[in-house]
Amino acid sequence: MSKATDTPQGMTLSAFNALIERLINGEAILQNQWVIAETSDLRLNRSGHCYLELIEKDGQGVTIARVGAAIWANKYRTLYYDFQQATGQTLASGMKVLVNVTATYHRLYGMKVIINDLDPNYTLGDMARQRQEIINRLKAEGILDMNKELPWPDVPQRIAIISAEGAAGYGDFMNQLQGNPYGLQFYPCLFHAVMQGDQTVPTVVAALDRINRHIDLFDCVVIIRGGGSTSDLNSFDNYDLASTVAQFPIPIIVGIGHERDVTVLDDVASIRVKTPTAAAEWLIQCGTAALSRLNELQEAVVTSVRDTVSQAREQLAYFTSMIPATARRIIDTNRIRLDNHARNIPVAATNLIASQRTRLERAIERIGDTIRRAMQREQQRLQALDDKATLLSPVNTLRRGYALVRMGDKCVTDAAQLHPGDQVTMQFAEGAADATVN
Repeated sequence: MSKATDTPQGMTLSAFNALIERLINGEAILQNQWVIAETSDLRLNRSGHCYLELIEKDGQGVTIARVGAAIWANKYRTLYYDFQQATGQTLASGMKVLVNVTATYHRLYGMKVIINDLDPNYTLGDMARQRQEIINRLKAEGILDMNKELPWPDVPQRIAIISAEGAAGYGDFMNQLQGNPYGLQFYPCLFHAVMQGDQTVPTVVAALDRINRHIDLFDCVVIIRGGGSTSDLNSFDNYDLASTVAQFPIPIIVGIGHERDVTVLDDVASIRVKTPTAAAEWLIQCGTAALSRLNELQEAVVTSVRDTVSQAREQLAYFTSMIPATARRIIDTNRIRLDNHARNIPVAATNLIASQRTRLERAIERIGDTIRRAMQREQQRLQALDDKATLLSPVNTLRRGYALVRMGDKCVTDAAQLHPGDQVTMQFAEGAADATVN
């Protein structure tokens, strides 16, 4: 058998897809089937059709099933209104829903399920509920708004960036920041992190820890990631990551995904923007606002200086014109004062001499009185001393009948000093007598 005859006869791809189309579209079990799933990446097009993904996660939050879905415009308006009225919630990504679907296959566009009905009584999806639980926990702990309350520097220039190196979102941010038309200078520093999948939380938290160790080097932190499906952003709905961001000591800007994407980080960060490019634009706006304030201050300073110089020139011209007349008035005034002083000098001198003479005479009188009083006091003091000396004189004592006993040259004051046979002399007021002690 030749090699050519061994080659199997194949069908065209369109024929194969048509076979799949007949099998799927004609299978009754795939029609109007109620399915529990979680909505993701929900969006509307201009025609009013709603396109989304239906996903399923395991217990660890890992997506294990995914299928593209659509709600046609005529059906979407009714389902959207009924769901909002029943749940008070807007139909959006991250909701767990019970939907009635029909599987369809198109040979050109592939597999898709069409949503025919939506049970509005089914609960919010795990993703939305988990996000709300995290927010409630942060609020109960009092840390939800901590990063929002931090003050911003006037010009945040030293920027710590957390993103995946080489990612399109990081490139867009850097191009926008460094290519700004105002010539503003920024000092970005990238801290690499995985921005999708299981490693997102540990690597972003690790990047924040590294930044915190050098916190004085930065004005703010920017966490950015480009667009993707809503299910790719599940990692950013994490309590540990949200708690770290909420309590970070400098302001944080979050620019993750598209404008329609909302994560817990958007609720705790100081600033939330829709894209990485918008984060760069926000920083540039801060710089241009500061430049505008500087220009206004410059204009105000120049205007103030001009006004001050103009007023000073006017004052100088006025004072210059007034100098001759003012000098003449001062000279005339002082000449009159000098003449008055000259006329008053003789009278003033005579009065001063008379006054000083009177004071001198009074002083002389006070001095004489003081000397006389002092002499009287001293005379009285001397008389008192003389009276005291006379009163205490030994002669007067002897005259009152006392005698002074001496033995040799010493006076005897104690009988114990004497012994029988001692010779003593007794001195009286008038004369003396010798005696022998018995």
